[in-house]
Amino acid sequence: MADRITLSGCAAVAIDGPFHGERVASPLTPVAYQSRMAAEGIGRVLDRMADAWVAARDLLVGIGIADPTRQAYFGLSMGTRFGLAAARALGPGLRCAVFGKFGTQSTPGIDPGLHASLRVLNDASVITAPVLFHLQRDDEIFPRTGQLQLFDAFVSPDKELLGFAGGHRDTPEHASAMWHGFINRHIA
Repeated sequence: MADRITLSGCAAVAIDGPFHGERVASPLTPVAYQSRMAAEGIGRVLDRMADAWVAARDLLVGIGIADPTRQAYFGLSMGTRFGLAAARALGPGLRCAVFGKFGTQSTPGIDPGLHASLRVLNDASVITAPVLFHLQRDDEIFPRTGQLQLFDAFVSPDKELLGFAGGHRDTPEHASAMWHGFINRHIA
């Protein structure tokens, strides 16, 4: 996705999720990183990730690579979990966001300490930028009803629901072109 965005003439940045990538000495299993997030407190983790996104944006703006009035956010699944707080923190310069494969409900495989439905709904309820929401109809991690509840919480008058058959990991090849087209329309 970063390649598509930069080929459109825009800057792109990716930030490791909490307890992922360069934030840890070695890779952790889902059970291990979920446990660490739950121990820290999901609200604190969300705030920490939002702060990281704002700091990255400010750095890119400060060195003249990014325009603070033309921001977009893209993140699915865990990228939505942390992206809602980030999008809220990015403020009025956020021109659009692509979220999805996440919702207010999850299956028992997710650590209960990560459930933050009220926070999720609260963050979504202040995002006024256009939103494209990707839903997998048969998502085995985030049930459809919770995904739709999250979609309904966005207050943006310009929101689109993009739905596909299949489970959490089933993403049609052409979906990335649709995500990019949405972002490109709003920040070009």
